Amino acid sequence: MTMISYPPKPSPGDRIAVVSPGAGLPGLFPRPFELGLERLREDYGLVPVEYPATRTMGATPQQRADDLHAAFADPDVKAVIASIGGDDQITVLPFLDRELIRANPKPFFGMSDNTNLLMYLRNTGIVGYHGATVMTALGRPVRMDPLTADSLRAALFTSGEYELRPAERWNDVNRDWAEPATFEEEPETRPGGGWIWRNAGRVVEGRSWGGCLEIVGWLLMADREIAHDLSEYDSGVLLLETSEEMPSGEEVFRVLRNMGERGLLQRFSALLMGRAKTWSFESPNSPEDADRYAAEQRDAVLRAMRVYAPNTMIVFDVDFGHTDPQFVIPYGGLVRVDGPARRITVTY
Repeated sequence: MTMISYPPKPSPGDRIAVVSPGAGLPGLFPRPFELGLERLREDYGLVPVEYPATRTMGATPQQRADDLHAAFADPDVKAVIASIGGDDQITVLPFLDRELIRANPKPFFGMSDNTNLLMYLRNTGIVGYHGATVMTALGRPVRMDPLTADSLRAALFTSGEYELRPAERWNDVNRDWAEPATFEEEPETRPGGGWIWRNAGRVVEGRSWGGCLEIVGWLLMADREIAHDLSEYDSGVLLLETSEEMPSGEEVFRVLRNMGERGLLQRFSALLMGRAKTWSFESPNSPEDADRYAAEQRDAVLRAMRVYAPNTMIVFDVDFGHTDPQFVIPYGGLVRVDGPARRITVTY
């Protein structure tokens, strides 16, 4: 069993590394990136530090790994945050020096393609933080969503329990970062509707694992960073959410089915399923089509869970992942799911 511990927290005034282990999109879309850096400085009192590949599209896996090594090894840097995700961070993992990172544990914040690094850190014995990339959460037009901002502040600077609560309003419709008008108006939101609970008759607490469903599927296919002794995940809390690529319900079912066939799905005591992202530039769904897509995804999850883990507690539409607001979830940290009280508490 991997011994996992929380790394030391930064304080206002400290330096925070800003890296792009996935895609160097800050180089293409500087406006949300600069806005996110401004908020790190002004709202959180941190000093962002960039690296050679932070704004470089097409940086090699070695170059991105070099940035991570420099960030973790620098004693003046107290935390690390990803600019955004990507789609090939899996190629960076073989270039990472696990002993260097283990000897210099720091909080790392990221999501989406950063599921790769979060899983790597967990296997290295370091709790990471799923959520709050610079360009999305911090670079949100006009202001950060208050739920996101409060969760990030607690995860950055505090230790102890933090209760999540259903978002009253949310959004998943993106606007073009290349258009200046995008940043002049706050995103439109719609009613949240609360969480949806299944098998909620008990209380469970365990260490979290999972992340973006598509990335988890790629890691399973590559047999990378998945524990071969599956007891590593016993009584844990599984986190899953889907990206702007919007996999079909059938694709979601197949990934979960394969996790079940591997004997993985049934190890967890609870599944927190992030609110589905239902809109993209390629699939600009109407509200009715968006609701239908989300329902199909929930049905696909239930279909797989009925076969492989029928007694697992499930909570749908938790606000983490590719929608807004976005709670920060400690990855490898403790998550408590109280079914009778309908409460979710994380430990930062």
